[in-house]
Amino acid sequence: MAIYLKRGATAQAKADADRKVRDIVEAALADIEARGDVAVREMSNKFDGWDREDYRLSQAEIDACVESLAPQERKDIEFAQAQVRNFAQIQRDSMKDVEVETLPGVVLGHKNLPLNSAGCYVPGGKYPLLASAHMSVITAKVAGVKRVITCAPPFQGKPARAIVAAQAMAGADAIYALGGIQAVGAMALGTGTIDPVDILVGPGNAFVAEAKRQLYGRVGIDLFAGPTETLVIADEIGCDGEMAATDLLGQAEHGPDSPAVLITNSEKLARETMQWVERLLEILPTADYARKAWETFGEVIVCESYEEMVRVADEIASEHVQVMTADPDYFLDNMTNYGALFLGNRTNVSFGDKVIGTNHTLPTKKAARYTGGLWVGKFIKTCTYQRVTTDEASALIGEYCSRLCALEGFAGHGEQANIRVRRFGGRNVPYAGQAEPTPETAA
Repeated sequence: MAIYLKRGATAQAKADADRKVRDIVEAALADIEARGDVAVREMSNKFDGWDREDYRLSQAEIDACVESLAPQERKDIEFAQAQVRNFAQIQRDSMKDVEVETLPGVVLGHKNLPLNSAGCYVPGGKYPLLASAHMSVITAKVAGVKRVITCAPPFQGKPARAIVAAQAMAGADAIYALGGIQAVGAMALGTGTIDPVDILVGPGNAFVAEAKRQLYGRVGIDLFAGPTETLVIADEIGCDGEMAATDLLGQAEHGPDSPAVLITNSEKLARETMQWVERLLEILPTADYARKAWETFGEVIVCESYEEMVRVADEIASEHVQVMTADPDYFLDNMTNYGALFLGNRTNVSFGDKVIGTNHTLPTKKAARYTGGLWVGKFIKTCTYQRVTTDEASALIGEYCSRLCALEGFAGHGEQANIRVRRFGGRNVPYAGQAEPTPETAA
């Protein structure tokens, strides 16, 4: 039976916090829909202290951000973007259009069609998370999306130069210096200066995640990507306390609402990790954020076996799962609920967040039970079509369809089938609902 050496916030506390966020977001989105750019400007002033006549950056501003990069900075961004583009292209190449004759004269198929527009949100309030530009813009472009716009909040009172440069290098068609609810609402609902998009993608804080949730249906979304979550699964062979603590705090620094959880089959490792967490919090430059996250949402769970570790991990359904055990592949083979797995102590969540090539926009708040992360397929609609090429096939399918429609009581549906049986099969079937054919249908 799993033993909790440390527990995070209660479900009720989390629900109360979610309720407050929900109410704020609902009012903000209604205001944006009613007043458009005026509401967006007021929110940008209120939440970011940021005002300008046009939040879309000019080409000169974009060029200045790109040119401000040091040569090594530019090379590093280009390397990361090459990895993301390469893996996205491999994913796209795996998606095939199909067309097959399922019965003589019956042809079915599907086409993979890119969306026409996408809005990409890039977080940047506390940290300029330029990696989110690679993950969203490049993936959309590889999918074939025609219009890709981006929003990122200002950083220290001006457009975040590294984010802007990354957005431009990734191929964004328009770049806006906007953050938070106002950015997501503007992209989804449209304003006088921003045309609405078909899908919203990208991670964000609780307000951004809730805004996407409320807008779903008006537009598509990638997934519910709220505050970062990390889960470390470790044993004494694959990990030690210092490494486990480092990897927990490496994600907890995202913010005070970021869960960091350790699952292990060793109480000794669990207690060593907790001791190392306290040591590292004394020297970590971002300890103010990480400590709040650890104290409020950190958990340490000791299990009896790998099997129990898998069961508990699947219940948590964490966004990031680092597996540092003697047999990492056991968890690859048996776990079912996770955003992304990082197998072995040679890799870590930071690699995935920044550079290795997989996408870092991943499901949170147990959404990993039913969805994976952002990938090229999120920007593509798989749309079916059918073609019937012979009279015989039309009449054959029509006879089955007619009888099935009668079972359901759909007379109009049934007549769609009957008219084709009469026209292409030469059979004198009555109109739906009539026992015998009328003179008009007897011909």
